[in-house]
Amino acid sequence: MFKLLTITIWLLTCAPGEELYSRYGHTAIRVQDTETGMDMCYNYGTFSFNTDHFYWKFVKGETYYMLSDLPTTLFMEEYRYDHRAVYEQELNLTENEKLALATALRENCRPENAEYLYNFVYDNCATRPFRLLQEVLQDSLQTTYTGWEGTSFRTALRHYTRPHTVINGLINMIFGPRANQPMSKVDALFLPEQLMFHLQYVTRQNGQPLVKNAHIAPFSIRKARWWETIYPYLALFGICMTLLSLYDRQRGKLSWGVDAVLGIVYALLLSLVVFLRFFSLHPLVGFDWRLLIIPMIHLCTRLVYILRS
Repeated sequence: MFKLLTITIWLLTCAPGEELYSRYGHTAIRVQDTETGMDMCYNYGTFSFNTDHFYWKFVKGETYYMLSDLPTTLFMEEYRYDHRAVYEQELNLTENEKLALATALRENCRPENAEYLYNFVYDNCATRPFRLLQEVLQDSLQTTYTGWEGTSFRTALRHYTRPHTVINGLINMIFGPRANQPMSKVDALFLPEQLMFHLQYVTRQNGQPLVKNAHIAPFSIRKARWWETIYPYLALFGICMTLLSLYDRQRGKLSWGVDAVLGIVYALLLSLVVFLRFFSLHPLVGFDWRLLIIPMIHLCTRLVYILRS
């Protein structure tokens, strides 16, 4: 059991990693009880690859995540091993609020309560702690921080996946018009860094700041090196297709096998986007002009053969 006057609660924000799934950072809640010696991190970002039909469910957007608890020493050690900073914000709560929040986390961590249907934009490791704080504290948690307010989802995601990289380019190709919608302050809180700064500037209804002690800093996003950007590969594709068209023009015969293979790739990509748009729960996916970038390069280079004299 938790006891009054001995509980301290922090919001933990973890810096981005190199893997795609970690590019946006992470959020957890730390609860320490000095009376009992308990010091645990509650993490809404836990999932298992051993789930039946995991990859099919992932494609459909039906991935279930869970709230798990882990000793703080082990949680911190994992991020130290990956050379990722962990920023801390001690929450300025009353003793009853601390007890209520700690009790809610423990209750939500029970096996029968822990799972939830994960949604990258609307229900993830950052939005869950924010909603829990709102619920337990009975406070709207308004802030003067504007952050990404008014910025599109696409622009915000581009920032964290590094602009112009191959991964960013592929993500942009499958994101549709919904990704261009401007975000509100609350919309942007699916990004852990934005939640961190949002709470830093929250003033409670009683006039007190929500955060009383903090060690935070903006995420350091490494700029993409030229070979990590998508442009050299698009240029290489264009050059190869142009040379192939010149060769075909010289011999007077079209290398239809190459066009057939690329056509199959385009059809598969389009089928994936159609499926994600109409049959999955993934947000933001849809039809966008960026889907046509590679086919248009293909078509333009093939004009060298089609328009031969």
